[in-house]
Amino acid sequence: MKIAKSVNRLGTEAVYNIFAKTKKLIKQGKEIIDLSLGQSDFKSPQHAVDAAVKALKDGHHGYTLPNGIIECREAVSRKIKSLYKANIDPERIIIMPGGKPTMYYAISFFGEPGAEIMYPDPGFPIYESMINFTGAKAISYNMIENKDFSINPNKILSLINEKTRLLILNTPHNPTGGFTEKNVIDRLANSLKNFPNLAILSDEIYDRLIFDNKEIPTLLNYPDLYDRLIILNGWSKTYAMTGWRLGWSVWPEQLIEHVFKFCVNSHSCVNTPAQYGAIAALDGPENHLQDMMKEFAIRRKLIVDGLRSLKGVECNLPGGSFFVFPNVKKTGMNGKEFTEKCLKEAGVAMIPGTSFGKYAIHNVRFNFATSRENISKAIEKIDKILK
Repeated sequence: MKIAKSVNRLGTEAVYNIFAKTKKLIKQGKEIIDLSLGQSDFKSPQHAVDAAVKALKDGHHGYTLPNGIIECREAVSRKIKSLYKANIDPERIIIMPGGKPTMYYAISFFGEPGAEIMYPDPGFPIYESMINFTGAKAISYNMIENKDFSINPNKILSLINEKTRLLILNTPHNPTGGFTEKNVIDRLANSLKNFPNLAILSDEIYDRLIFDNKEIPTLLNYPDLYDRLIILNGWSKTYAMTGWRLGWSVWPEQLIEHVFKFCVNSHSCVNTPAQYGAIAALDGPENHLQDMMKEFAIRRKLIVDGLRSLKGVECNLPGGSFFVFPNVKKTGMNGKEFTEKCLKEAGVAMIPGTSFGKYAIHNVRFNFATSRENISKAIEKIDKILK
């Protein structure tokens, strides 16, 4: 049996390998504190759950349009208007089964042999995986050059050439938790006007998980870029709805027909009752988000202070998301060695920085979207094996 060469170019997410290891250890009777998974321990909003259940009971369980029911697209448009004062036609909005399809489709539209696509490193591993799959050349820009893990416009602009088809941006940033201030995004957006043939994919899935009363400088605030701007967002992080597999994206008008065809050829349509739950989440009260962010702020301080207390560990205060990305070089170990030692000897699971790219050799990613008790226990256990 001979398969296509492109299949062998696909990568994966190390988190699933770590997840499998932790499950195996737990099955063997070992206590494991898992700080690797990129999801929170909060429940989905009850009004979203109720709306999805009602949709099922009311018989809304058949096929829908591949781009999503109009009511859901209109809800997304309303939310964008409410949050960012941007007017987005619902016809430019596509409801997706999660965030990855938006990455896959966008990268597929611009990736082919001879083309170049730029992406953050470290970064969500599917960016590079999909670029390689298309046969395009993956050009990374280093996200750990700046101490706060913010975007460096000068570095990005210096890498753009006539072969560059797509630029991928992500803020707040996974895996570092880095947040890029509006004045920096302003500079980058204004400079991108000089590259009218360059498409932009802005991954803003963590747009509501930002600390210190700051707001995301979404690229939706730059109408001059709309004819080549793709926005990736969804319900998974803001509304603790990871397993619902719900995402939304905004596309340039000239790409809508192509996206529609990709939807038809891949997933047909998004789960119908889930879309009704998604509408309720967007239109309903946001007490859950306020409560979640208050708790995340407490956990952020707890884990950063704890990591800074460990011998040889340096940790930046993340500006967004629910991740921290400490440097462990002074422990005498690289990130991979540190991760293996912590899992084996301390029973604490995390992800090595190199799972997100080539630059973060001495970093590891912790998820602090877990209980304070788990965070404190994890720090205590790691402290013991570093002494």
